[in-house]
Amino acid sequence: MYAVIVTGGKQYRVMEGEVLRVELLDAEAGSEISFEQVLLLGDGEKITVGAPNVAGAKVTANIKGHGRADKIRIVKFRRRKHHRKQMGHRQHYTEIQITGISA
Repeated sequence: MYAVIVTGGKQYRVMEGEVLRVELLDAEAGSEISFEQVLLLGDGEKITVGAPNVAGAKVTANIKGHGRADKIRIVKFRRRKHHRKQMGHRQHYTEIQITGISA
């Protein structure tokens, strides 16, 4: 069984037991969290699509920890203009493990 959930403005296809990184969530590490915004449920050949959400569907997950992703470099450069701008960015994330999908 799989589901498509929405968190942090992004959509994720999740299955039970899967570990993934999502946008930073405001919760303690080790706590249980549930996602009620389920857009789609799939179980073999049977697919349930919500309008916009599937009624009564819920995905539960356990928060494993928080962290920051690798640094990315942003470089803006204009040739022949003596212009060069450099920035860096590290995105915060929360690592979760999917514990259950209920319809």
